[in-house]
Amino acid sequence: MTSILVVEDDDAIRTAVVRGLRERGHAVAAVGGGLAGLEHILHERPQAVLLDLGLPDIDGLTLIAMIRAASDVPLIVITAQDDDPTMIKALDSGADDYVVKPFGTEQVAARIRAVLRRGGRDLTPSITKVGGLVIDESTRTATLHGRALELSRKEFDVLALLASRRGQVVTKRELLSEVWQQAYGGSDRTVDVHLSWLRRKLGESAAEPRYLISVRGVGVRLVDPDAGDA
Repeated sequence: MTSILVVEDDDAIRTAVVRGLRERGHAVAAVGGGLAGLEHILHERPQAVLLDLGLPDIDGLTLIAMIRAASDVPLIVITAQDDDPTMIKALDSGADDYVVKPFGTEQVAARIRAVLRRGGRDLTPSITKVGGLVIDESTRTATLHGRALELSRKEFDVLALLASRRGQVVTKRELLSEVWQQAYGGSDRTVDVHLSWLRRKLGESAAEPRYLISVRGVGVRLVDPDAGDA
């Protein structure tokens, strides 16, 4: 479990990020101001920080410099400003990475894993086992009872997301948002097609599922067929 601090003044964004990261097993704290964030970093020592640049009480770039004067915590900027000069200033000030709004939780989770790996502090397992299925995110490979599965990039992303939330129902909207970055306006048909392809490669069908259990009108969940999860 990785301890993460989210510094974001927008209530809706802060709530969504916190919920998404907690669902992935992280311990998440959140504050709406920069100075409160700095105090939390100094006293609680989180393992990673997500920092919005547009804060109400202090300039984000100034805050990055203040954090860096006191801590080497991995720092990811989350911002609506996608211009190169701003990103360069953020990185030069001490940020380790950045993501531009809007973004999916899976993208942020991947960035967190990346900065922790670069600092030799990756505390999240890259290998997930569900029954005879093994998903290795570090090599982007999956095997079923020792046999390699030939998955497309999106198929692997769908499978990895479901594996990260094993046993939980993941909605099609969430899959569209986090795998295709289409929170609105995307087609559920895209998800259905990829789930169909995945089922075929897992040796099952919608009529006779084993690993991928559809919840009608809601979404799908990944289960261990031999553990009674279904």
